[in-house]
Parts: sequence; structure tokens; C-alpha cells
Amino acid sequence: MRVTPPSLYGHPDFPSPLLPPPYPSPRAAGQGNWAWGPSLGGARRAHLWVCRVLPRPQTLANCVFVFPPPTEEERPKPSRPVVPPLIPPKIPEGERVDFDDIHRKRMEKDLLELQTLIDVHFEQRKKEEEELVALKERIERRRAERAEQQRFRTEKERERQAKLAEEKMRKEEEEAKKRAEDDAKKKKVLSNMGAHFGGYLVKAEQKRGKRQTGREMKQRILSERKKPLNIDHMGEDQLREKAQELSDWIHQLESEKFDLMAKLKQQKYEINVLYNRISHAQKFRKGAGKGRVGGRWK
Repeated sequence: MRVTPPSLYGHPDFPSPLLPPPYPSPRAAGQGNWAWGPSLGGARRAHLWVCRVLPRPQTLANCVFVFPPPTEEERPKPSRPVVPPLIPPKIPEGERVDFDDIHRKRMEKDLLELQTLIDVHFEQRKKEEEELVALKERIERRRAERAEQQRFRTEKERERQAKLAEEKMRKEEEEAKKRAEDDAKKKKVLSNMGAHFGGYLVKAEQKRGKRQTGREMKQRILSERKKPLNIDHMGEDQLREKAQELSDWIHQLESEKFDLMAKLKQQKYEINVLYNRISHAQKFRKGAGKGRVGGRWK
């Protein structure tokens, strides 16, 4: 800090109160005398003051007090920014201010804002309730439509099943009626034929019996081998035993089938060998004529 009286501001050695002297020390300048001493701050500050004697008569007005810049320890630390105080509104002079009226208007404004918020809240709530009611109505309507569709499908399926059953019954009745008519026609034809036709019928029945002998024999053998399974009254252990018995029986049948196939193959091979021998002997026999060999004429 530097203090310069107003009378020295225009002096050439002190052009400005914020600038230091033009020369750093009295010896370098070579003019006047200098005196050093404690600062005006006393014990509160360890600054120095400098008094330069000018050509004018020495007075207090001609003294310049120069304080060196503060050290790092003495510099004030940065503090929080100071918020400027709120400036109250200016009240026009000559007019009477009614604070009760101002307070009443402020309360009315707050009440109006609160009422607006309440109205908005209730409108939003009413809208949400209407949407909820509409959603419930849509759900109920959709549920009723689904039930109606399900009932319609069930009725259609019932009608379809009834039609199928009716069609099946009608076909069976037609087939039975047709069979009855065919039997009646056959009986009528047989009754109108003469006695000479009886032998023909007997021969036809015999031929048909010969043709069906192999099939009937196969059916008879299968009916003898195929036995009904009475497993309704059996327990778990009995079912296991029955399954094991059937497995053994199937294994035995497979073994017999394999043996029969091998035997049939061997017989076919022997028949072919014998046929080749007969053919070979027929070629080299003297005076061999045509004869029946192996079911063919040669």
C-alpha cells in the first residue's frame, strides 16, 4: 500500500500514487536524505514507511509513505463470493402503502394457484377413472364375445358330429337294405331254376371250397395260435410275468421261423442240384427221345 498526499501528485518524481518512485534507492538517486522507521500500522503490521526530503521545506505534506506488498502469509485467503443483498422495491413517495392489501392479494394469488393445481389433479384423476372404466368394459365385452364364440364353435361341432352319425347310420341302413335285396334276388333265382342246376351249384361250391382251403387253413391256424390276453385282473408282478412269457414265446417263434427258412433254402438247393444232374444225364443218354423232365417236355 502506498499513500501520497494530493500536493505531490503532479511532482515529476511521483507521477501517480499507484506507481513507485522512479529510482529504487536513495543512493542510486543521489538526492536528498532517507529515513527508515516503523510503519503507521505499529505492531499490527510489519510494514515500513519511507520519507524523502524534497527541495521544498520539509513538511508532513512532502512525505511519502510507501508500504511494501504483503507476503504470502499476510495475503487474505479467497473466501466465498458474497451474495449481494436483495434490494426491496422502491415505494413511491407521497403514496400510502397498504400492506394488508398486498398480503391479501398474495394470498389470493397463492390460493388461485393451489385451486388450479387441485382442479388439474381432479381432472386427471377423473380422466384416469374414465379410462379404467372403459378398459373394464372392453375386457367384459371381449370376455362375452369369447364366450359367444366358444358356444358357437361347440354348437357347430355338435351339429357336425350329429351329421356324421346320421350319415353313417344312413349308409349302414342302405347297405343292409341292399344286402337283403341281393339275398332275396338270389333266393328267387334259385327257386326258379330247375333241378338240373343243383349239380352245378354243388360243383361251384366244391371249387370255391378248394380255392379257399389254403386261406381257411391259415385262418384256422392263426385262430388257434392267437389267444386272447386276459390282463384286466392282473397286478404288476403278473403283468411282468406275462410280458416275459410273451417275449420267450416270440423268441421261440423267431427261432422256428429261422430254422424253417434255412430248411427251405437247403431243400431248394438240393432240388436244383438234382435237376442239374437229370439234365446232364439226359444229354449223354443214348437213344434219348423226348420225355418229360422236371415238369417240362424235352
